[in-house]
Amino acid sequence: MGDTMPSGRDWVAAFAERLGVDAPDETTIEALLDLAGVAAHASERIAAPIACWLIGRAGLDPAAAIELARTVDVATPS
Repeated sequence: MGDTMPSGRDWVAAFAERLGVDAPDETTIEALLDLAGVAAHASERIAAPIACWLIGRAGLDPAAAIELARTVDVATPS
């Protein structure tokens, strides 16, 4: 990687290429970051990447997933 670290978007583009898929466009990246923010602020940070993985498994559009994520209400154990 040399002396400098690549940007996150450059890394994602290279990873997408290795996976044989198109890298997400800027709108999708922003929606995924928003979804990750909702998940991370509503629970432990691990929810952010797992939420993104789940919408991929479900085939859900990130923008639609954000609205759904905002409705999640998990009661805290007493």
